[in-house]
Amino acid sequence: MAGLIPPQLVADLIEIDDPDDPRLADYRDLRDVELRKSLEAAQGLFLAEGEKVVRRARAAGHAARSFLMAPRWLPGLADVLAASDAPCYVVSEQLAEAVTGFHVHRGALASLHRRPLPPVSQVLEQASAMAAGRRRARVVVLEGLVDHGNVGSAFRNAAALGVGAVIVTRTCADPLYRRAIKTSMGNVFSVPWTRSGPMPELFADLRAHGYTTAALTLSDDALTLDDLVGLDLPALAMIFGTEGQGVHPKTAAACDHRVKIPMEPGVDSLNVAAATAVTFYATR
Repeated sequence: MAGLIPPQLVADLIEIDDPDDPRLADYRDLRDVELRKSLEAAQGLFLAEGEKVVRRARAAGHAARSFLMAPRWLPGLADVLAASDAPCYVVSEQLAEAVTGFHVHRGALASLHRRPLPPVSQVLEQASAMAAGRRRARVVVLEGLVDHGNVGSAFRNAAALGVGAVIVTRTCADPLYRRAIKTSMGNVFSVPWTRSGPMPELFADLRAHGYTTAALTLSDDALTLDDLVGLDLPALAMIFGTEGQGVHPKTAAACDHRVKIPMEPGVDSLNVAAATAVTFYATR
């Protein structure tokens, strides 16, 4: 094993061959969503999977609690390991699968500490600063999304299409859950985000910072997305609702605009991941 990595890292590696070793507790049963959510919330940690995602998490300032790798994954993160005091548990790929409950095909895993979330006003200011020289500042609000993959897709779309910040409501799935991070390709670490308080407080913050609010909904009084794009709006907050119900009726009623994406007859809606991509592109 020592021949696969820079010699200076050898002393930092801890070989483990027992799947019940208590030091592997952070990585156990990753497929059990409810277990993982309670564990990660209680201990203030989250898991990153794959070299690119681990690098982005560390570059964003998240301190590592530990790493879990098979020998062949070590060289790709040698510099990250060298820069961290956290232990690296080295296991066989078979043992990694036994502990986590799935085939760890993306390579390295890392357990990292969460950072305190900033206030909504701070991420709105960051979004406004990012928009300098552009047509408008834009943020997205994710209201009550329950699927971690959809949350991750929204972050990836926001990063790709220049949306300045993501705000998730209290009932929205965790952007730092492993599946959300993986689906976002690590862009949960590059897009400013935070979790909001009650919706009335969020609306007050948005309006105090000059944002016009638009709920994506199929309500009878909805503008088309084309109509929204034609408005001269210097700052736009786009609100997307949960996968089943959509934006809550009270939220939609409180918005400045209700907006729908025009579609062919017989199809009334897109899934939320696709809808964010279309809306972000149209309003860029």
